[in-house]
Amino acid sequence: MSNESSPQVFTDVAVEPFVRGLLHHPVNPNGNGLVLTHGAGSNCQAPLLVAIAEAFAGAGFTVLRCDLPYRQDRTHGPPGPGDAKRDRAGLKSALAAIRKEAKGKVYLGGHSYGGRQATMLCAETPDLADGLLLLSYPLHAPGKPDQPRIQHLHKLQLPCLFVHGTRDPFGSLEEMQSALKLIPSRTELLPVEGAGHDLGFKGKSKNEELPNKVTEAFHRFFETP
Repeated sequence: MSNESSPQVFTDVAVEPFVRGLLHHPVNPNGNGLVLTHGAGSNCQAPLLVAIAEAFAGAGFTVLRCDLPYRQDRTHGPPGPGDAKRDRAGLKSALAAIRKEAKGKVYLGGHSYGGRQATMLCAETPDLADGLLLLSYPLHAPGKPDQPRIQHLHKLQLPCLFVHGTRDPFGSLEEMQSALKLIPSRTELLPVEGAGHDLGFKGKSKNEELPNKVTEAFHRFFETP
């Protein structure tokens, strides 16, 4: 028997920016919540996010996978230069929404751009979440390792679990390991062998083993003092 019911369409228009996405209710909740959001050019229906959300809901988490404000404004294309601040505000709204559904610990997660905005938000306001789950953190643009996106990492004060492909053009494992040394809080890097920035979820292909590996690593990392 599955430990997850079908996700429900979720909106909260009482906040600005408002929250839009899908809410996964576990059959046997552990009291904890997770917000998941997408990368640039994607949305909350991304197969990677769906698979991760289902795995965490199966493990007892209430999971909200949501569209960032820029994606709510337009259905296609990447975020613009002026979108990041509002997208972070959208993540803050999503965290407030999940706290109404889950009374235990609350975690914030995101793929690529979504994960980067999550780190920037929590660098500014450390007490918003109990930890970060970062899928394919975009350390630098492909081919531009001399322009790393690390300026805020030294301000992170909460535990961070990074999941990263060994063939990710946005940062090698060695570059990621070096960047993680800048973070004063506890960190862990989970390598995904042979995966690129999509972590094995490209087109119709799915890395069937990844979601369980991520949930297992998450439990080990966040439940170990």
